[in-house]
Amino acid sequence: MDKAFAYLVSPMQFKIRPHEKDILSKAEKSRLMFNDFEIQMYQWGKGKKKILLVHGWEGNAGNFAYIIERLLQEDYTIIAFDGPSHGASSKGKTSSFEFTELVATLIQKHEPSQLISHSFGSVASIIALGKNPALKIERYVGITVPNKFRERLEEIANYLGLPYIVVSRLITKIESEHDIKVDEINVEDYAQKSSVEKALLLHDVNDRVLPVEKSREVANKWPAARLVEITGTGHYKILGTQKVLNEIVTFLCH
Repeated sequence: MDKAFAYLVSPMQFKIRPHEKDILSKAEKSRLMFNDFEIQMYQWGKGKKKILLVHGWEGNAGNFAYIIERLLQEDYTIIAFDGPSHGASSKGKTSSFEFTELVATLIQKHEPSQLISHSFGSVASIIALGKNPALKIERYVGITVPNKFRERLEEIANYLGLPYIVVSRLITKIESEHDIKVDEINVEDYAQKSSVEKALLLHDVNDRVLPVEKSREVANKWPAARLVEITGTGHYKILGTQKVLNEIVTFLCH
């Protein structure tokens, strides 16, 4: 169980790719104190429309490099960040709950009218919005959207080759430490409580990291959402595919 818990609170650090470094070098940078972390903040452009970008677990703001380049052509102010213990932010033990709290804080601080998230960033964003319905988003784009937290814990145990009894013990530990019920942490439920006017979900049908069924579950329960299923990209390449970029810009700008 300790191994699984450590995996949950210690995100791995991956090498930043050249095109990600390039876009990050062009940003206006600042540091934000949040809990025990110094959060690396980024801003591009000074357009009339303001958008917040929320990367996934073990990701960084540079993951949105191609999307940022397109949005800069559309008169945007783009806000992004590296999550706690991610990217250029300070390091330490963190959690999905802390990440979600940070997203809510940044929405309150910057008041974006639009938001784009990827993978776990979609969980953090939708739960943050569902918990705080006073936070209003006109257009939301979720690029691959997980759904049930229990399934995430089961996936981790399976990835680490741990028996199911470990999942049960891990759930008990998480529920005790965070005063929550794991089976109540479902993105589809928080989505319905959020104040999002329109949502576009994008997911590759052959995504090997996160099955498209997860986004389908959320879209089926969320009246504001429309799901577009993509082919030929996968979980990460979807962030830089021309068809996806076109779908995003069309949805956000028209």
